[in-house]
Amino acid sequence: MGRKIIVDPITRIEGHLRIDVEVDHGKVQNSWSSGQMWRGIEVILKGRDPREAWLFTQRICGVCTTVHAICSVRAVENALGMTVPLNAQYIRNLLIACHSLHDHIVHFYHLSALDWVDVVSALKADVGKTTKLAQSLSPWPRNSRPEFQAVKDKLKGFVERGQLGIFTNGYWGHSAMRLAPEVNLLAVTHYLQALEYQKKANQVVAILGSKTPNIQNLAVGGVANAINLDNEATLNMAKLYRVKSLIDEVATFVQQVYVPDVCAIGGMYPEWLGFGAGVTNYLSVPEFPTNEDGSEFDMPGGTIFDAKLGGVTLFKNFEDPYFKDNVTESIARSWYDGEWTRHPYEEDTVPKPSEFDYDGKYSWVKAPRFQGKPMQVGPLAQVLAAFATGHEPTVRWATAALEKAGAVAGAKLGPGVLHSTLGRHAARAIRAAVIAETAQAHWGKLVENIATGDVEIFRKPEFPTGVQQGFGFHEAPRGTLSHWIVIRDGKIENYQCVVPSTWNAGPRDEKDAKGPYEASLVGNPIADPEQPLEVLRTIHSFDPCLACAIHTLDPEGNQHSSVRVL
Repeated sequence: MGRKIIVDPITRIEGHLRIDVEVDHGKVQNSWSSGQMWRGIEVILKGRDPREAWLFTQRICGVCTTVHAICSVRAVENALGMTVPLNAQYIRNLLIACHSLHDHIVHFYHLSALDWVDVVSALKADVGKTTKLAQSLSPWPRNSRPEFQAVKDKLKGFVERGQLGIFTNGYWGHSAMRLAPEVNLLAVTHYLQALEYQKKANQVVAILGSKTPNIQNLAVGGVANAINLDNEATLNMAKLYRVKSLIDEVATFVQQVYVPDVCAIGGMYPEWLGFGAGVTNYLSVPEFPTNEDGSEFDMPGGTIFDAKLGGVTLFKNFEDPYFKDNVTESIARSWYDGEWTRHPYEEDTVPKPSEFDYDGKYSWVKAPRFQGKPMQVGPLAQVLAAFATGHEPTVRWATAALEKAGAVAGAKLGPGVLHSTLGRHAARAIRAAVIAETAQAHWGKLVENIATGDVEIFRKPEFPTGVQQGFGFHEAPRGTLSHWIVIRDGKIENYQCVVPSTWNAGPRDEKDAKGPYEASLVGNPIADPEQPLEVLRTIHSFDPCLACAIHTLDPEGNQHSSVRVL
């Protein structure tokens, strides 16, 4: 029997995640993923007006606010059989795109790059060599000797004063860190630049959403962005051109910095293109609707089983029964009352905490399944579905990324290497490049539609008596998100959120099938059990987000545990 290692909490994520691994002969032999906080939003929503749900669901997470808002209004609109105005679709699409761009940039540079980049090693870099390397990878104008020298000098000051700040507690000097000092300096410089460009993406969300986080412009039936080109207080051409300028700047950063950096690091750690595949059943949903009823999209989504790219089944519209009928969740290994596997419409949310039990219940996260199978969700799932079906922007960016990474690695790389830890990073960069182009295109579609004289943004919902059921899905930055609602006489009777990190972080089910996090860790190397950096590499590649609650309660309603995040 191997040695058990517990990483608790996993840091640089949203929420509280515990990972247990069993290591023998330098490899992970078994693993358990445990969400350590309870999400109670489903209970809070019972009895409320369905038009209010999106305001509450945004508060599930401090990062994934916009995505829950979008998904919630779609669920209610689906239950009522509503369509929304074309302007509303395009404004929502711009919010979705810019939130995703912000999220993807932050994830790579600020939440996971430090698993691969040795910051302190950058002090040994030859600035001239860093400049030459950077300029060979990309025409980015800020790949200049003065910029790299300034960052090296700043980092030197941090180290000499013992004030590494955001770079404190890294795995500096770890034997699994293999980048040259010049590459580390390049990455640290782009890390700091990325802080500027993620902010620009989020500025678009704030302009269109009135604020961020927790946007204020949505409504069941459309948006609240009044359009009047002659009014300073409404959405006019000055604001629209400000949005365009910001999107263009972010698109350039993604294309000239983010994608090349991921390709370069991937090419310099080629062995990690063979670790971390885990579950190779994939689930994604279509996004960026281009008509009022959500039956045409600019980004495809569907299912892939057993990594067979030739067998993609696409979802066709917002009402697709293939999606609606095949989602279930299991609580066989989760801290809830019962042992059931149910469709979201039939679920309840009754917490029943107990001790961590490797052979029993050990997580607050449920175990979602599609047709009874665990599914990996996220940018990799979406990119694979799009690539396999010939989606032109995805094929173009994926081909370019694989060629660039292959050139660095000195090998020809095909799409099969994407089933891996670094493949998830590559897919996220590819998706970001495609989304940047999509945002630019949808800005043009919005302006063209307004130019026809169409300024409609909202249609009033009507709630009949009796029961209505509806679901909404959204391809969020971390993958497939769905909300499920049961309405009775105009009030919420049941509400369930099946979120991306639930799909990926879920525990074993009643058949003892591992969730994607758990499966992806098996077979991974562990160079130093005292510093299990490789665990973080694979888990961070999913971009975990388990922000669900701030406390748990025992059956009598007393506080059981609390977490404070500084």
